[in-house]
Amino acid sequence: MKLLLINGNRTEAVTEAVLAEARAVAASGTEITALSAGFGANIVFSHAENTIAGHAVLDCLAHNYAGYDAVVLAISFDSALAGARELLPIPVLGITESALLTACQLGRRVGVVTVGQVSTGLYREVFERSGVMARIAAIGTVDLATAGEYLSPQEFDARVVAAAKRLVAHDQIDVVVACGAALAGVARRARDQLGIPLVDGIGAAVRQAEALVRGNYHPRARPPGPRASMAGVSPQLAALFARD
Repeated sequence: MKLLLINGNRTEAVTEAVLAEARAVAASGTEITALSAGFGANIVFSHAENTIAGHAVLDCLAHNYAGYDAVVLAISFDSALAGARELLPIPVLGITESALLTACQLGRRVGVVTVGQVSTGLYREVFERSGVMARIAAIGTVDLATAGEYLSPQEFDARVVAAAKRLVAHDQIDVVVACGAALAGVARRARDQLGIPLVDGIGAAVRQAEALVRGNYHPRARPPGPRASMAGVSPQLAALFARD
């Protein structure tokens, strides 16, 4: 089985972190490749940056998805997830949606830890799109002084765990989701520090992708209709819109 991870940010350190964690949790025989966006923000924090990231994700997929069994969008806001599912004939998973769905299978009251106050609105939109907002009992946020803090996950782990413990203490949470691509592996590293399950997106998405491929599940084919006529995008992306 071959999985493709797409980081909608341009920061290679994040791509390397998610790839390392994906390979650590993947089953034997799963081959994983990770790629960064070719254009856009180094780290996405705003709606405008996320809009550009969505284009970058679709363009990267158009150039590279062939030969893979499933795709994981390794960006905090699941950028372009709905669009990628429309265009690709293979399963596409977002790391935040995957973590939330896993959490809902582990407990009734879900707590979420996000990164950066400036991105709270973006995260809430992801939660709404994922259809699990009613299950989220509390949201805690770890703020950033600089974007560089986000790229030191081992140092950041303690702050994430502390925020998760506050949710458990005050909101009677059953399971906590740690959101953020650069936090890949925090659930594994901090497994015994909470007393309840901690879920992060890379581990959840990789395991779900493997299950879908092994179960021979395929996305619904697009209904027949007029082919889109695209201009100003790469030939590879335009070809995806024209695909039968």
